[in-house]
Amino acid sequence: MGHLTTIATCSLNQWALDFEGNTERIIRSIQIAKEKGAKLRVGPELEITGYGCLDHFLEGDTYLHSWEMLARILEHPDCQDILLDIGMPVGHRNTRYNCRVIILNKKILLIRPKLFLANDGNYREMRYFTPWMRSRHVEKYYLPGIISRITGQHKVDFGDAAISTLDTCLAAETCEELFTPAPPHANMSLDGIEIFTNSSGSHHELRKLNKRIELMTHATKSCGGVYLYANQQGCDGDRLYYDGCAMIGINGRIVAQGSQFSLNDVEVVTATVDLEEVRAYRFAPSRGLQAVQAPAYERIDVDFSLSATGSDVDLSIRPTEDVKVRYHTPEEEIALGPACWLWDYLRRCGGVAGYFLPLSGGIDSCATATIVHSMCRLVIADCEKGHQQVIADARRICGEPESSDWVPKTPQELANRIFHTSFMGTENSSTETRQRAKDLASVIGAYHVDLNMDSVVSSVRSLFTFITGKTPQFKVHGGTSAENLALQNIQARLRMVLAYLFAQLLPWVRGRTGGLLVLGSANVDESLRGYLTKYDCSSADINPIGGISKTDLKSFIAYAARTFDMPILTSFITAVPTAELEPITKDYVQSDEADMGFTYDELSAFGRLRKTAKLGPWGTFEKLLHEWSGKMPVSKIAEKTKNFFWYYAINRHKMTTITPSYHAEQYGTDDNRFDLRPFLYPRFTWPWKKIDETVKKIKEREAESKKDI
Repeated sequence: MGHLTTIATCSLNQWALDFEGNTERIIRSIQIAKEKGAKLRVGPELEITGYGCLDHFLEGDTYLHSWEMLARILEHPDCQDILLDIGMPVGHRNTRYNCRVIILNKKILLIRPKLFLANDGNYREMRYFTPWMRSRHVEKYYLPGIISRITGQHKVDFGDAAISTLDTCLAAETCEELFTPAPPHANMSLDGIEIFTNSSGSHHELRKLNKRIELMTHATKSCGGVYLYANQQGCDGDRLYYDGCAMIGINGRIVAQGSQFSLNDVEVVTATVDLEEVRAYRFAPSRGLQAVQAPAYERIDVDFSLSATGSDVDLSIRPTEDVKVRYHTPEEEIALGPACWLWDYLRRCGGVAGYFLPLSGGIDSCATATIVHSMCRLVIADCEKGHQQVIADARRICGEPESSDWVPKTPQELANRIFHTSFMGTENSSTETRQRAKDLASVIGAYHVDLNMDSVVSSVRSLFTFITGKTPQFKVHGGTSAENLALQNIQARLRMVLAYLFAQLLPWVRGRTGGLLVLGSANVDESLRGYLTKYDCSSADINPIGGISKTDLKSFIAYAARTFDMPILTSFITAVPTAELEPITKDYVQSDEADMGFTYDELSAFGRLRKTAKLGPWGTFEKLLHEWSGKMPVSKIAEKTKNFFWYYAINRHKMTTITPSYHAEQYGTDDNRFDLRPFLYPRFTWPWKKIDETVKKIKEREAESKKDI
């Protein structure tokens, strides 16, 4: 029969600085956990404040309000008789820490600071917090008066310790600690700690979930034990989407897994586990030899049991069976992650009536529109399930009065209320792109505006001629490269101006209040190459595809055509990508890949080598010699490498003003936070010389080989 205990972890849609809302969601998760019979509840990292407070973690108010909210949890009648692991920032001896606060029945048992901080990529935790560099060390923390009056405690333990109940022992890890080469749970397990909790603020990235699950299952496969993983879910007010997927594992097996993408604000995952399974799993001589030498953790004793004993045992309760871990395909991740992010962004922006998208008839704006359609599908699905928060948000965004009982029935009905698109054509636009845009808007249900902007473009061009006496011409009409580029940019930038005009006034035209958020649709590869006009319609409020490669977007559109039953999408896949900013002649049609000098697959390769593999021009060239030899001559590899870094350097300044994008790729270009590089570069003279010398030597060797033959 063993020692059976029911435990709970959760995914919460917390919002930075939403102290009361965050606390309500924490309490609701505790209520659900208790309803399911759990004796332990674990929550996400920094759940009281929200993970993404950034520099607000430097403010004293953030710490004060955290204690005030913890006081609410301590006193709440539904938060008793269950062991709670709560995340919040704590100041100790004038130093800021990212902490777990372990509480039970109006008492604080332990404040456990994070040992290893996330400090790369999207994360700058060491800007706000100090890591607790004293493993297994515990000292006293003096509680604020607002807490002492509730708990009757003047001081509590602060540090790296374990909680010892009447029937087991548990300890906390926090997010990054699981990803380190020597994670704390390894030493914890050798000291007999049987339950590990991991509270995380882990963002979604394409193809990332498998790494998280592999690390978690390996933790208990090698060490034995029960592992509870909690995570934030939703948009925390920034570029990241936290993708939930709370899990419970035991001895290398997963017994419970939550959803990865959800519109629910609170999701609680529970499982019943047998502690005797952990003890049996660990009975190995080699482990015992290491365990007797392992340094001990200080244990904080608590008169509480996670499992029932004697007459309290319910013989009908059995251990939870293993589950098959669910992974989404990259195409599904694109359909779900950015869609959930867009919904959170929309419902949390006060006075916003929906989204506006310049719909060009190309695959990028098509992908953005399809993601909005996916968002509408998710909302309708939750409305059909009766999720009251989603229904209330839909009514409010659509301008329905509080007394309304209206509920959207189809994605198209919802889209017609909140999604607005426009094809902004010129004399350089083709009838095919115009029709594709119109047809797609119709299928999705968007409120669509079709217009020609030639008169506006002509007015700007005429103004320049009036002032300077010169009339710029396109290259196909005999103009210079400078004239050609300037005339393209006039169209691109005017589209941005018109987009914001329509976004502000279309709700008014339709008898609604509020404005629309403008959506951008520049993909990560074009941003990397700088193949966009600064302050054109790539400049928007937010961009759901700004961190997604063109290759993945094509796969997503093919997936959506099948899954969403939208055959119109196949015409976007087969269309040649083109900006349509130059005149079309019988001998010339502008092509994006021809303009850039790279295929989109090649740009993805350069992006990963530059950012993920951390290679400069020379290192990239060396790597590509191995990967691309046989596909193209070495001189071509050298040319593409030099051209890529040259274009990257001269266009880097565009990334300082790039629209905030959903972060989905490890080689994202966001200059403001993720990709911290200069935007004024010198010439790459030394790497260029090394590349040229290598090409020369390779060609000489090839010539010698031919002579020998």
